[in-house]
Amino acid sequence: MTSTRAAVRLSVSSLRAHKRRFAGTFTAVLLGVAFLAGTLIMGDTLRASFDTMFAAAASGTDAVVRSSNVVTVSGEGEGTRQPVSTALVKKIEQTPGVAAAAPDIQGAGQLIGADGKPIGGQGPPTLAGNWIQDPKLNPYELAEGRAPSAPGEVVINRGTADRGGLKVGDTTVLRTPDPVRVTVVGLATFGGEDGMGQVTYTGMTQADAEKYLTPKPGEAAGIQVRAGPGTSQQELVDALTPVLPKDTEAITGQASAAENQNMISGAFLGLFTTLLLVFSGIVLLVATFSIHNTFAIVVAQRTRENALLRALGASRRQILGSTLVEAAVVGVTASAAGLAAGIGIAAGLQALFPAVGFPFPEGALVISGVSLLLPLAVGVIVCLGSALLPAFRAGRTAPLAALRETAVDDSAASRPRAVTGVVLLLTSVGTIVTGILAGPSMWLPAAGAVLALTAFVVLGPVASSYAVRVLGAPLDRLRGVTGGLARRNALRSPKRTAATATALMIGVAVVSLFTVFGASLKATTNQTVDRSFAGDVAISAPVFGAGGSGLSPGLAPAADRLPDVATAVGLGKGVAEVNGSGRALTVTDPAALAQVFDLGTVQGSMNALGANGIAVSGTEAAKRGLHTGSAARLTFTDGRQQTFTVRALYGRSELAGDYVITRQAWAPHRAQDSDMLVAVSFKDGVSTADGKAAVEKTAAAYGSPDVQTRDEYAQSSAGSIDMVLTLVYALLALAVLIALLGIANTLTLAIHERTRELGLLRAVGQTRSQLRAMVRWEFVLVAAFGTAGGLLLGGFLGWVLVKASEGAGTTPFAFALPPARLLVVALVGITAGALAGWRPARRAARLDVLRAIAADETTTAGR
Repeated sequence: MTSTRAAVRLSVSSLRAHKRRFAGTFTAVLLGVAFLAGTLIMGDTLRASFDTMFAAAASGTDAVVRSSNVVTVSGEGEGTRQPVSTALVKKIEQTPGVAAAAPDIQGAGQLIGADGKPIGGQGPPTLAGNWIQDPKLNPYELAEGRAPSAPGEVVINRGTADRGGLKVGDTTVLRTPDPVRVTVVGLATFGGEDGMGQVTYTGMTQADAEKYLTPKPGEAAGIQVRAGPGTSQQELVDALTPVLPKDTEAITGQASAAENQNMISGAFLGLFTTLLLVFSGIVLLVATFSIHNTFAIVVAQRTRENALLRALGASRRQILGSTLVEAAVVGVTASAAGLAAGIGIAAGLQALFPAVGFPFPEGALVISGVSLLLPLAVGVIVCLGSALLPAFRAGRTAPLAALRETAVDDSAASRPRAVTGVVLLLTSVGTIVTGILAGPSMWLPAAGAVLALTAFVVLGPVASSYAVRVLGAPLDRLRGVTGGLARRNALRSPKRTAATATALMIGVAVVSLFTVFGASLKATTNQTVDRSFAGDVAISAPVFGAGGSGLSPGLAPAADRLPDVATAVGLGKGVAEVNGSGRALTVTDPAALAQVFDLGTVQGSMNALGANGIAVSGTEAAKRGLHTGSAARLTFTDGRQQTFTVRALYGRSELAGDYVITRQAWAPHRAQDSDMLVAVSFKDGVSTADGKAAVEKTAAAYGSPDVQTRDEYAQSSAGSIDMVLTLVYALLALAVLIALLGIANTLTLAIHERTRELGLLRAVGQTRSQLRAMVRWEFVLVAAFGTAGGLLLGGFLGWVLVKASEGAGTTPFAFALPPARLLVVALVGITAGALAGWRPARRAARLDVLRAIAADETTTAGR
């Protein structure tokens, strides 16, 4: 107990005397914890707000009647259900316990804003449906204007109106996907909010909804049911179940609301918070290296002080405990401050989101126990874990070390370190190559990537000696003695240089990884378009997310009739179970498809599919054991089954998909009909500009979708990649900032350690400007080493991710290094290093020469 008190007193007195040396550690922990806490609190608040909003919107619906037949395609969420007959409404209303029932017709409908541009469609759905007259059954509440009562009248949610610059009385176009002229007669809210996030909604009369959103009248996605007084939701479901036809089910309103909440916001919030948590982990990993480096330097600088304490009777346990108590105090205080900052970040985002177009639901922040305790615990554990090895090293300090000069750091020349690093690197490469070549596996390449990172950290001190010599060689010629001294200072302690640069290396490596992977995805898209798309122009629906309403199926035939056009073909989308497994279908004219797309080697005939033939990609056919002449049983969303004959196999499926059927075969089973892409090829002698102008004029009658050349189509297909990369760069900026703070803190401590040396340099004639330049160039060299290592590691891991993704999928990936972007990353890293050294260099230059010469290094090291 006495030893513990002594360790605590020693730690507290040390912290009071040398507060400045832990400033970087405090800041790193604070920022990491703030990011983690802000992410958790924001996720909890969004989840709770959406739960409340959906519960309020569905409060009047006690049961939902829907089809029990659903076809689910991998990666497409809730799947596609068979519609139900609206004739069921009367039968349901006659069931005991039912107060009211109304059909719920749903489809896609994209509004055109006042500026002529479509609203939404780049992710969240653009919904359209019938406006339910019963206010308790309608999840939307009329906030302004009136309900639609005549053809062409619509109600839209208020958030959509604000984004599109629309108001009550305005006339606009609704793409269903055929353009429909509509008049806005009302604005609505959803659960008290302006809408479901970025989802757009258009409410029509039931007659219009049946006309534009369903293949035939009398069908609905489901039927909303309200219970009479004294009937619970479960009792209502139990009463409805016996009277419903086969393949139809009833679920409670609460269950339906939970499904809708999960479909609209659950998946998005899960992905969003997971992404932020991953970047929180990266930030904390970078912070760990910065914190460890600070404690390692502090312990090394206090070697003589610790030795004197050991000589005076302090035990190893007391020295170790003293260091860990310092880490714990820094960790607790910084984590507490980070927690407060995280709450502030969440509150700031709650206010910022509506300003940038994302309606953060109103309400107080939701701060759960996990959101408070987890970041606090993580911050303390990271701080203690980072200080553990330096603390053990401090505890092993021998009393006689007080009589010795500072030991020379020869860790870089350690043969065991070099051998261990090489073995780890070779093991990493072997693991990665095995994972890529042995079959589709993400786990082995991931394990190899972790080993590669470990190998880079282990080999850092070995590599730093050579790298700094190479990177600093031009300084001798460009900056003379000043540059030479900066290079020698960086070479003085290779282990410290490597440890200082490691945090920046990790940050730059992650930035480089995403940059390389993004460039490879773009190159893959360009390669796919070049290889598979043989047309001259393309008209496409949004390719990112679930939004948009698609293209009118009448657009391709209209374009095909133009005198400048040789062939125009539309590609629609359907779903069905193929031999029991949900699959996406491409609905098109197969003969025209083969003229505008390069399908590779075709076995059989694409011209003879008819109403019961199907074409399958060669890769998919090999997986399913299909060949020309095989029978494939298709079960459609309307519940009907039909046996198709495989009449063609084709080699390239990047744009055509794995299964192709004719519109004739799809027509009896289709829902809302639309195309996702229209490809057009021109006749010989027609220029791209002239042909495009003619197609644009025709497309204007179908909602004016964008007509793009091959290059423009490839760029737009990859457009979402730049958007994601921008978000990644913004999130990683914090990790790079922490790394630079770590470099600044570490080298600042090193400068304090060299106070007497700097004073002697000034005494023998070095000017203040030369001293500032020497310190700044030392910072630049360390940052250049970390940046170079990060670029090398990030490029390698980017290649691993590309190859692993190619092995796990069927699309051939193209690996691409973007030199311009990587050069920008390198320049930013080096420039940031120079900026990080600006203040320490000024402080070093302001040292009083006589005091610096007289200073005791062990006492100045922590000031």
